[in-house]
Amino acid sequence: MHLAYPAVLAALLFCTGLYGVLARRNAILVLMSVELMLNAVNLNLVAFDVWLRDALHGGQALTLFTIAIAAAEIGIGLAIVLAVHRNRGSSDIDRLRDTAETDEAEELPDDDGDAESDDPTGHRTEDQATAAAGKAKKAEATP
Repeated sequence: MHLAYPAVLAALLFCTGLYGVLARRNAILVLMSVELMLNAVNLNLVAFDVWLRDALHGGQALTLFTIAIAAAEIGIGLAIVLAVHRNRGSSDIDRLRDTAETDEAEELPDDDGDAESDDPTGHRTEDQATAAAGKAKKAEATP
């Protein structure tokens, strides 16, 4: 068998995976596209190992390491995507660009350390929140 057949197939697989990484908005599909690219690399490693008739089969050994690393990467990637989906309700990549929590109001830290002035429920009084917001605006305005 000629080396051109698996090399062309690997190039097509890699280009398809690259298109999937660049064009998709769903994080699961991006992870699948990365796997497709890694499989194209594995195909090239095995094809060149067979073509060169390597006695130690270094390409095939490297392929096994690549498969193990890809499996770990997909496991961690899926765990992250599932955690983000549970917290945000979507795995859309465009929506995940802002990593800050914008749904909940920020709680301001107690600067004076006076726990008696706080509300029993743990919320700040209106005067404290206004003063802290004024300090924050003044700090932003200062170059």
